[in-house]
Amino acid sequence: MEALLLALVAFIGKCDLATGTNMIQRPIVLGPIVGLILGDLEMGITIGATLELAFLGSVSVGAFIPPNVIVGGVLGTAFAIVTGKGPEVAFTMAFPIALLALAIDNVIFSLVRPLMAKLADNYAAKGNGKAVSVIHMCTGFITCTVLAIITFLGFSLGSAQMEAIVNAIPEVITNGLTIATGLLPGIGFAMLLQMIMNKKVIPHFFLGFLLSAYLGIPVVGIALFGVILIFLSIKFTKDEAQVQEVTVDEDF
Repeated sequence: MEALLLALVAFIGKCDLATGTNMIQRPIVLGPIVGLILGDLEMGITIGATLELAFLGSVSVGAFIPPNVIVGGVLGTAFAIVTGKGPEVAFTMAFPIALLALAIDNVIFSLVRPLMAKLADNYAAKGNGKAVSVIHMCTGFITCTVLAIITFLGFSLGSAQMEAIVNAIPEVITNGLTIATGLLPGIGFAMLLQMIMNKKVIPHFFLGFLLSAYLGIPVVGIALFGVILIFLSIKFTKDEAQVQEVTVDEDF
């Protein structure tokens, strides 16, 4: 039953694109659900947040397809809870699984979807829009189902074996993984900064860093400072030139 519920979580997570990309596929959303299913909501929240930071830069940009954060996040969280090892080994479990799911997803992209697209083109040439919509939905359903099956098989067949492997890991390696997990969020942020960093953003970035490093202000406080800066930087009302122009026009 737990494997079926986790498969359902993966299925719903992949439906993210069909529901307007509302980020339900992210580990920070799926992690607590996995924890709730496995009876440890607190650990699910903790591991989900840890994996979210680790996978923060795993977004599809252009032709780049990142590791599958859905299957990796669900199974990584599930295995970490089942084995009782917590966040320090969650990413070690999640990343290889995410790469495997990515490989399977690439097979679907390269084999199944082109066939479905060709079929949709044939119906489009005939002006049958309803058939095109059905094919489009079926393609998404196939992808979601494949990820659900991977999740189901991975948890139902691999939990005991994974627990034995994790228990056999020496403590020195586990400690190293704990340190690496702490560094991974920085890598994720760096990947995001490569896409958004420019001359206007840099001062605000270092301002947030200084507020946190030297004044000890929590992230929520820094976010509120950011909101205030937005209101100070962006004029939400008409500027003085526009007001004067309107006044002159009214006089005439």
